[in-house]
Amino acid sequence: MEQPNNNYIDQLSGDNLKFKAKMIAILKRELPEEIVIYQNQMLNNDLGEAAQCVHKLKHKISILGLEKSYYIAEQFEEHLKNKSTVLQSDFEAILKVMQQFVQEL
Repeated sequence: MEQPNNNYIDQLSGDNLKFKAKMIAILKRELPEEIVIYQNQMLNNDLGEAAQCVHKLKHKISILGLEKSYYIAEQFEEHLKNKSTVLQSDFEAILKVMQQFVQEL
């Protein structure tokens, strides 16, 4: 499985350490919140709302440089819209890796 990285954040922030710290703080705050919302939607079997959560999470996937994972998330979002949970375990594995990485930032 591909691993998250800081490359996009580093490129975006350049030498502005204040901006970089702000981006990391936003990730640390928002990612766990968005994951909990997604998990609750899945527990409630509200696949349409879960698809919207996946859509939001795709942005975090992209920020963390996970190109292949972004593609999986796109596919999973479409499956959810069609009332299917195919790729759920793959997507949730991505979330776990992301959350671990962000906690260590």
